[in-house]
Amino acid sequence: MKKYFSLFFTMLKIGLFTFGGGYAMIALLENEFVEKKKYMEKDEFLDMVAIAESTPGPIAINAATYIGYKQAGVLGSAMATIGVCIPSFIIIYIISLFFDTFLSFKLVEYAFRGIQVCVVYLIFSAGLKMLVKMRKTAFSVTIVSAVALCMLLFSLFAVKFSTILYIIICGLLGLFIYFIKQMKQKKETTK
Repeated sequence: MKKYFSLFFTMLKIGLFTFGGGYAMIALLENEFVEKKKYMEKDEFLDMVAIAESTPGPIAINAATYIGYKQAGVLGSAMATIGVCIPSFIIIYIISLFFDTFLSFKLVEYAFRGIQVCVVYLIFSAGLKMLVKMRKTAFSVTIVSAVALCMLLFSLFAVKFSTILYIIICGLLGLFIYFIKQMKQKKETTK
């Protein structure tokens, strides 16, 4: 029972103090579950982020569900998912009651401007940490470089290109490389 409550309250804390959505939450999840609690290794965390990003739904909920399931099965995944969702639900519900009045306060406007800067930092730092910890193979370096170059060029020339397409293309390239390696291994074992 202690493990379930620990998962719930850890996710509740992360959900409560993370502004900017799931990408901003990645740095906090890594700090909590890789660095402090040592529930998973860095490589597994990077794989979990890739899976959470690639599957339908918000990355924060997918990550919480994965971590909860890995640590405590189905009930653990439910506790972690509920824990990460409750703060957002309550805050959004309260804001919706007073939305027009809430936005008219100058203090709120300035607070949101400050939070935006913090969110950019959290997302950027999470991306940098993942980049540094990524296994440096020829394939991974090529993919990261190609995606970064495409994003930069598409932004400079105002070309709209969905991030979903980046994910699909990179996933297909990864599968292609995997199947080529498998075919090479089969040929080597049959010789």
